[in-house]
Amino acid sequence: MTEIDYYELLEVSRDADKSVIKKAYRKMAMKYHPDKNPGDSEAEESFKAVNEAYQVLSDQEKRAIYDRHGKAGLEGHGQQRGGFSGGFDDLGSVFEEMFGSSFGGGGSRRQRKSYNYNLDVAVEVRLEFNEAIFGCKKDIKYHYKTACKSCKGTGAKDGKLSTCSTCAGQGQVHARQGFMTFAQTCPTCQGSGQAASASCKKCNGTGYDEVKDNFKVDIPEGVNDGMRIRVSNKGNIAPDGTRGDLYLEVSVKEDSHFVRHDDDIYYEAPIFFTQVALGGKITIPGLRGELELEIPAGAKDKQQFTFKNEGVKSVQGYGKGNLVVQIKIEYPKKLDNEQKELLEKLQESFGVESKPHETSFEGMFEKAKKWFS
Repeated sequence: MTEIDYYELLEVSRDADKSVIKKAYRKMAMKYHPDKNPGDSEAEESFKAVNEAYQVLSDQEKRAIYDRHGKAGLEGHGQQRGGFSGGFDDLGSVFEEMFGSSFGGGGSRRQRKSYNYNLDVAVEVRLEFNEAIFGCKKDIKYHYKTACKSCKGTGAKDGKLSTCSTCAGQGQVHARQGFMTFAQTCPTCQGSGQAASASCKKCNGTGYDEVKDNFKVDIPEGVNDGMRIRVSNKGNIAPDGTRGDLYLEVSVKEDSHFVRHDDDIYYEAPIFFTQVALGGKITIPGLRGELELEIPAGAKDKQQFTFKNEGVKSVQGYGKGNLVVQIKIEYPKKLDNEQKELLEKLQESFGVESKPHETSFEGMFEKAKKWFS
């Protein structure tokens, strides 16, 4: 891997500027980092090679030498194969993106909240197929948290906290993985550096009380399964009165006939074989009323017909999707004597045209005879 051209390794052109090179390096470093590829020796070698390439291409002098003489020209200019003598600032920022600012163990400890619950709340709201398409009003019942007044959200008796014994007040604990050392948020104090020596009896050390609530919300037209709707200031409440948001996670039931894909609607229309042979118009159901489908004579099984703007209204306001109807040709399960006779007469009336297999197989029969003669 280390023999690959540095520009190819970072997937940049030879005239790329420093910002492009830096962006490419960060992308590759995150892709090949050992913690994202545990036990993958090839990824580890790629990670080292990417760092080596960046050390050279991010340094104006080294890059000029490399462009003229290649790797051989860098010997004696402080370049160490696979080393980490350069690029540490950028490597650190890459790790911050991957693991948060807890990487490294250096720098000042962030100020942490004194309460141990998130302000935002997520609640599932189940919708019928038609409710999601046309919108509706829903009664939302849920619980939110509010800081315990006795301990002010700390979970400690009388709100008194002491230095956390797990992290010695640092808010972080360190762990070594391979050749790197990482700092992680202390699991005991959640990064605050302080912990309760005795639990609050009123809230049993949780730091909060739960309150039941319900309200009606307008579900907009066009929402789909998996979407989230934010309701401002309906979340948990912090000790200082700050309140989070409530997120409604939409779950939509399937319909027995219609199938939704994004803003398009699909369904299958059964058509009797005589209708296909003759062609004609039939009335079909649409989302907003009846529609007329014209079936051309000789239509094929599973052929689709599209009705523009008859689908779901986009929740983002981009117009409406389409309604797509797929026909399914159906044949009689059994025939009475009269029906058989009529069909036989119909077949005879077409003459040679009703027996296309005979013309098609003629040459094949002769060919097969020759094989065995």
